[in-house]
Amino acid sequence: MNGTEHSPLSANQVSAKIDAAVEQAAETLLEVSHAIHDKPELAFEEHFACGVLAKTLRDHNLSVATGVYSLETAFETTINSEQAGPTVAVLAEYDALPQIGHACGHNVIATSALGATLALDAVAAFLPGRVKLLGTPAEERGGGKELMARAGAFEGIDAALMIHPAGVNLATMPSICVAEVEVVYHGRSSHASAMPHKGINALDGLLLAYQAISNLRQHIRSTERIHGIVQEGGAAPNIVPDRTVGQFYVRAANEKELAALKPRVQACFEAGATGSGCTVEVNWAGVDYLDINTNWPLAERFRHYAEQLGREFIDDDQALKFGAGSTDMGNVSYRLPSIHPMLAVAPPNVVIHHPDFARWARSEKGDAAVIDGAKALAFTAAEYLLSPQLQRQCGAAFELSKGLA
Repeated sequence: MNGTEHSPLSANQVSAKIDAAVEQAAETLLEVSHAIHDKPELAFEEHFACGVLAKTLRDHNLSVATGVYSLETAFETTINSEQAGPTVAVLAEYDALPQIGHACGHNVIATSALGATLALDAVAAFLPGRVKLLGTPAEERGGGKELMARAGAFEGIDAALMIHPAGVNLATMPSICVAEVEVVYHGRSSHASAMPHKGINALDGLLLAYQAISNLRQHIRSTERIHGIVQEGGAAPNIVPDRTVGQFYVRAANEKELAALKPRVQACFEAGATGSGCTVEVNWAGVDYLDINTNWPLAERFRHYAEQLGREFIDDDQALKFGAGSTDMGNVSYRLPSIHPMLAVAPPNVVIHHPDFARWARSEKGDAAVIDGAKALAFTAAEYLLSPQLQRQCGAAFELSKGLA
């Protein structure tokens, strides 16, 4: 750490206390990680995870507020709440995926954030600023962080940090924007054999749109993606479906390109209705996920600490070979200096959102990422609070990034 002029302890002493605090809490952290992993909950439904995280904080004499910033399963705790100085936030995610559980490893994210907070509380007396732990639901869908931001969750916060599990160690997650959309086609039911002429096939409308989107994919940028599923396709083969539902994600490299792509996809949905004689509802989600605006001075400090823990990182110019995803942390990163590094919990050939990844998130490698993530997050947050120089560097980089957006 640098810039310890506000602390009566040396940088090494603060680091040692953080390290010791994480080690002391390690058994508890892994118990919580496994408990969340064993009881996966979907977006906005993370009552167990929110509860166990809040209870653990209270067991360590920290005050916790739940149901904050408009979301029932969000929570917040603050260290040094009366302290002057900057505020750094550590973010926890804990929702899971349908059918494949914690195949994104959010149990690792939540408990690394928990561990970092407990460690920072152990050195709170030596920190010239505040630490806030925010439990942020609904990352997999719904844009929980954006909803919380609109309710004021990030006001007064100077920097935000979190980690994400992966198959490799990366200083930041390669990311693109995403918009979620539900499309509902309405037709007219009839007997498919006896009176097909009296029916209007809602499945035809959805499939026509799907095919139109498949054709559109030939003429979009290599950084753009459109993918979806048929969520409801009809009741029986001999009944003309009068209602079908599709769920789609539309992705692009940045907000401007996403805004240009969405009307082209909208036209495909409308074409499906025109071609089939159906009517259509196109329900775009109220939150678009933005790409990550990485704060590199902060990311480089995290990488430094993770490397000291024995982590080997993939070079930044190689990161895109591992694909790009989307996260609502991107929305936070355009509001304030933020980082979203990746820590390996699985071999490189096991990718997130694959069923095998869920097993790795509860493995020894997953447990190691909880501990390493907690330490590296806490080291980075402490240095930020202790170093006016790093604060200035992060602020200057963020202002420059806004000019480049």
